[in-house]
Amino acid sequence: MTDPDDAQDAHADEASDARDETWVERVEERTGKTLQEVITVIVLSLTAVLTAWCGFQSSKWGGEMSIAFSQASSARIQAANADGEARTARGYDLTIWANYVNAVAEDNTELADYVRERFTPEFKVAFDDWVAGGRTESGPFAMPSYVPPGTVQAEELSARADTRFQAALENNARGDRYSLLTVLFALVLFFAAISGRDLAPWVSRTFLGIAIVLMVVGAVILSTFPVIV
Repeated sequence: MTDPDDAQDAHADEASDARDETWVERVEERTGKTLQEVITVIVLSLTAVLTAWCGFQSSKWGGEMSIAFSQASSARIQAANADGEARTARGYDLTIWANYVNAVAEDNTELADYVRERFTPEFKVAFDDWVAGGRTESGPFAMPSYVPPGTVQAEELSARADTRFQAALENNARGDRYSLLTVLFALVLFFAAISGRDLAPWVSRTFLGIAIVLMVVGAVILSTFPVIV
């Protein structure tokens, strides 16, 4: 026959064990929840910093784009001015050349010599090369050595304008990529914030896991972008 005192002690032990298990479960649950909250705060903080950095870089590259566009426009204007100078010089040489040809056609040696002395230095070089080459070309203007003033400058400035224009487009693309990355970090903030709601533990952890993965992916992509300070 069972001793009533022993039965009472057994029930007391079972109750104590049940209370201990309940307390341990609550501690573990609270500890897990606290750890998740800490991780969530870290994710939110890091994402906020990364988002701010993306905004800063996007703004900086936007400024570089504007500067490059301005430089391209300025170089294009200077190239047009230099090209205009070259056209003016060519027009002057054409006029002098026409007078020279007329003088030679009329067998007016004195006038031909007079006009020839008024050749510009650039045209004189081309004329001498034309004569030395046996006058096989259509005229001095067809000689590679004929380079009127402003021609080289126009080509250099035009090339610089093209280079700066391409740089502006690239800077714009870089700024756009930084802006697009902020959308990814916005998703991180969304999922991290949702994970802090009163949801089932597995749902909350899933949202937090998605946020962490997206943040890591965004950080890796961000590390490949060029930086300007």
